[in-house]
Amino acid sequence: MPRVKRAKIHLKKRRNLLKRAKGYKWGRKNLMRAASTAVVKAGVHAYRGRKLKKRDNRALWQIKISAFTKEHGLSYSKFIHLLKISKIELDRKVLADLAVNNKAVLAKILEQVRLDKSPRDEERV
Repeated sequence: MPRVKRAKIHLKKRRNLLKRAKGYKWGRKNLMRAASTAVVKAGVHAYRGRKLKKRDNRALWQIKISAFTKEHGLSYSKFIHLLKISKIELDRKVLADLAVNNKAVLAKILEQVRLDKSPRDEERV
């Protein structure tokens, strides 16, 4: 069986790994074993961070909508409930953007929602 020399593949693998570990501290930027561990852990943290970002943004949108609805004498949860009853399918991201940048439009939506509520819901709201 012929001898296989892996220098080319090994160097390519090493280059790619060290490129991903660029900017790390201490030996993690230039030692294969330490760099490999650091890159794997960084990937795990990046994945988790992407999920946390979604959670944080949704919480921020809720706060913005809540602040707007409180100015107009309604709670956040009742506003969302009334939106569902009125079959207005705007997501929280859009509502939060309207609450910050276009208050007049959101105020009209809020008034429309108040008008659309059914008699059964009046005693709860």
